Amino acid sequence: MLLCVTASHKTASFDLLERLSRHPETVAPTLIESGARGAVVLSTCNRFETYVETGPIDSDAVLDVIAQTTGIPAEDLDGSYRVIEDGRVAEHLFAVASGLESVVSGEGEIAGQVRRALTGARKQGTTSPALERLFQRASQAQRKVKNVTALQRAGRSLVRLALDLADSRIADWSAERVLLIGTGSYAAVTLAALREHGAVDITVHSPSGRGERFAKKHGIRMVSAAEYEDAARRSSLLITCTSVTEPVLGPAQLQRGAVATEQKAPTGCPVAHRSQLVIDLGMPRNVDPAVAQLEGVSLLDLETIRLHAPLEELQATDAARAVVREAAEDFRAIRSRAAVTPGVVALRTHIFGLLESEIDRARRRGDEDGLVEQAMRHLAGVLLHTPTTRAHELAAAGRGDEFLTALETLYGLTPDAGESPASATA
Repeated sequence: MLLCVTASHKTASFDLLERLSRHPETVAPTLIESGARGAVVLSTCNRFETYVETGPIDSDAVLDVIAQTTGIPAEDLDGSYRVIEDGRVAEHLFAVASGLESVVSGEGEIAGQVRRALTGARKQGTTSPALERLFQRASQAQRKVKNVTALQRAGRSLVRLALDLADSRIADWSAERVLLIGTGSYAAVTLAALREHGAVDITVHSPSGRGERFAKKHGIRMVSAAEYEDAARRSSLLITCTSVTEPVLGPAQLQRGAVATEQKAPTGCPVAHRSQLVIDLGMPRNVDPAVAQLEGVSLLDLETIRLHAPLEELQATDAARAVVREAAEDFRAIRSRAAVTPGVVALRTHIFGLLESEIDRARRRGDEDGLVEQAMRHLAGVLLHTPTTRAHELAAAGRGDEFLTALETLYGLTPDAGESPASATA
């Protein structure tokens, strides 16, 4: 059975999501050790999801592993997650991959994050045939949503939404002194969005030491570790987007550069007109929240961005959800047929085994022209047609176990347990 435990911006607080995302790499291997057939963890700035092919473990065991590996007591998790099972897992993941469950409906980064989650599971050796096919189908559904609906044209990424919100306090982007902190998956997107807005004075600092390569590739200047604090204090706009688990920017880096020029933010605007604006796109947080208390510094983090996300483009979203539902139904139908495939194979093997014995007997009795053999082969095909058709019909109705039970009752056939429905899924 497939199962998903999901905590997202819709169900959990930002602080809890941050705690869940600190060490996601330990969850899947521990689930495998606990008996799961496969596990893939999707950890992004606004969601933490564990996809599991359960095997002998159940949802309670999965939740226990999540609590154990993240160090979050079970009582802290209560009410902050949903458990999605079997047929509904595909539709949920397909919707997630298509951006339908994002803060900004239709945002594009999530598709790459879903692909990287599967790649990570492969590297850890925790994926399974069923999860491979689930995630591959999710990518196919995402591409179809992108190609046949206007969802991604209507939606904005988190990066672009953050910069659009920053427009409220930036009169001239070309005059901004920008420091980009991080060279991870969001950094290139952030740099492109900055240039679209007109920023030209952009430097980059990498806490992991990859800044030189990133700077050379994108034609900007790198800020070394020795220059970092001075550059932070001199910059008017700082954007963090690293994957580190501890803050890379705090009062120590900014306090001498902060100037008391505070003005109250306009009604409905999250950003006041101050001398420095810090945008934290990291999960876990890249910026110590205490910087927001410094005079002259304004902090725009993911939690604030989420509160100011635009309303969904209803028409585009409805069309996208129709595509997702259709893709999920196709996946479910294929998986349902696969559930009875071992039984169908066992029945055909049994019948054709009997057939060959009878044909051999007929030959020994003088069936020289092969007419008896021809008639018997035709009869076997006719006899197999109805039970094969019924097997697929029962599987589509979620009653495939009735077919397997009938096989055992009538013929004493037990399909090969090694050929599981999951492994047969196409």
